[in-house]
Amino acid sequence: MTTQEQLPRFRAAVRELVSYRPEKPALSPEGRSYALAANETPFGPLPEVARAIQEQIGGINRYPDNGGQALTAEISERFGLAPDGIALGCGSVGVTQQLITAVAGPGDEVLYAWPSFEAYPLLTKLAGAVPVAVPLREDVHDLAAMAAHLTDRTRLVFVCNPNNPTGTAVGRAELEEFLGRVPPGCLVVLDEAYHEYVRDKEVPDGLSLLPGRPHLVVLRTFSKAYGLAGLRIGYAAGHPDVIGTLRKAYLPYSAGSLAQAAAIAALRSGEEVARRTDLITAERARLTAALEGRGWRLPASEANFLWLPLGERATAFGAHCAAAGVSVRAVAGAGVRVTLGLPADNDAFLAAAASFPPA
Repeated sequence: MTTQEQLPRFRAAVRELVSYRPEKPALSPEGRSYALAANETPFGPLPEVARAIQEQIGGINRYPDNGGQALTAEISERFGLAPDGIALGCGSVGVTQQLITAVAGPGDEVLYAWPSFEAYPLLTKLAGAVPVAVPLREDVHDLAAMAAHLTDRTRLVFVCNPNNPTGTAVGRAELEEFLGRVPPGCLVVLDEAYHEYVRDKEVPDGLSLLPGRPHLVVLRTFSKAYGLAGLRIGYAAGHPDVIGTLRKAYLPYSAGSLAQAAAIAALRSGEEVARRTDLITAERARLTAALEGRGWRLPASEANFLWLPLGERATAFGAHCAAAGVSVRAVAGAGVRVTLGLPADNDAFLAAAASFPPA
């Protein structure tokens, strides 16, 4: 038997971490399963994406373009960004790790709202930095409270907009005021993983906030609306000097050739992506109305999921849904996040929720 003394010595920050654990697939007594836990799109590959992947298969014995020049050029042209202000990564979570690695070291603080994207504290601790979580106010970022938590040790601030897991979003005026309060030496990261699902005109496109703000970086991903969760590709946009430094923390070749080609094809499939996101936002409105009509209280979502702030009843509701074959994401002591799927999936969730008292 291997003893503790025989094992290599790992850093304390790593030993104390709890690994990310996705929800286990649920199965109903009839053998049915409804995957509403991971914020994926329920739609299959875009036709152009499937063709692009097929065309790339013959070259997978070769390393991908480490600089991602073709994809960078496509993003640059589509969104009016300078190519040297774009950095690719292994999903936006990969870029998140690059940012923390590049900016925050031992003793430095990384500030974020809570609950929010669960990778923020994990990756911060992995870097040896200090996570600082500021509670949401009524399920929304409390930017005033976050500004009050800024110190001379704060190196990085994450604002997830719309926020995961609550789906809430903050508007342009609030964001601009907050950005004005953050000192220039502190980097603000606007995480827009769910930007394509936003329909509230008060919520800005983060890319429009970049000019004149070198301390701002915007994150985007192809995992959600574009349907490339299995390929892991995302990017950051910001000031060229900041992005140039960020690229130094890039794990070589981590944006694979299939992912890069698929992302280009996805960007060129804008009309179909818009049609699909419109279908999801229509389901968002339908489920919100149905739940509110049954007495549920939930915040307005601008993402492809809903948030039920159930507090201590969250785990029980998650188990209740799982018994009906519906996988949802329960955050113990806080609430339950429900990804919006196809109408039949969503109806299965509503049927499960109907037999659980809202309060």
